[in-house]
Amino acid sequence: MIFNENKDSKDNKYYIFIFLAMVSWGIAWPASKAATMHSSPEIAAFWRYAISFISIIPILFYLKISFKADKIGIIYMFIAGILSAGFNYSTFLGLSYGQAGYGGTIMTSLAPIFTYFLSIIFLKNKVTLMQSIALFIGISATIILLKVPTEGIHFLNVNTAFFVISALCWAFMTILSKKSSAHVDPLLYTLIIFFITTIVNYIIAIPFHPFLIFNYDETFWLTILYVGLFSGTFSTTLFFVSIKKIGADKTATFMFIIPAVAILSSNLIYHEKILFSTILGCILSFLAVIIYNKRKVKQ
Repeated sequence: MIFNENKDSKDNKYYIFIFLAMVSWGIAWPASKAATMHSSPEIAAFWRYAISFISIIPILFYLKISFKADKIGIIYMFIAGILSAGFNYSTFLGLSYGQAGYGGTIMTSLAPIFTYFLSIIFLKNKVTLMQSIALFIGISATIILLKVPTEGIHFLNVNTAFFVISALCWAFMTILSKKSSAHVDPLLYTLIIFFITTIVNYIIAIPFHPFLIFNYDETFWLTILYVGLFSGTFSTTLFFVSIKKIGADKTATFMFIIPAVAILSSNLIYHEKILFSTILGCILSFLAVIIYNKRKVKQ
């Protein structure tokens, strides 16, 4: 089992939280694609985080979250906010050129691998044999999902490069989230990231007049509301809270789940073709998550 059988069952809820967040993020890929098609990358990127920022404020007041943060925490939040803006804009740019399912595969397959190696460098995480095996399976799954055995490094082009940048930004954000947990509350951390991302993406969107809201149709608003509320406020909050409880590297491995959800939902909406390599890669991705998070049970 993924959960630790020796640990208090209350802690297992964070594994459920992160799983739900991954499913929501998977569905967000075709939803974001639709929002981009009915507006522009700049408009979609701005409203996605503007909605998330507005919607998370009542949650903080309801839960009576402390707004205190030390200097180190403030620095972490600022850097993470800039990285989040880069991640957000790069993702929507990539979706404006490429397929939602394939883009979700590239970004969410590379992000856990980047996070894994960064956690060794910056968090000094010790690696067990089982975790090494799990990561090897995860890397193998990524290679298959990216069709490297049949097409080489064809996936690396001008269009897909945006998703690679998104993955790298997210990996650094994950590490910062873990390091900041001792300096600032995770929900306040999320709020400030949303705020900085909204401001940066607004500056980028100014030439496209983001507040001419009647210029965008019903499809745009429905999809961007889903991405902003569920993928944004709901899932991102669960993600950052879970990092504090189960660790950056373990939380990141759950991102291997997203490609399967992104590809299946994209197939249902856009009829994007599902290849055998995609199915095999997704199965291996799930296996990597299970093995990486499995702990030894005392005899």
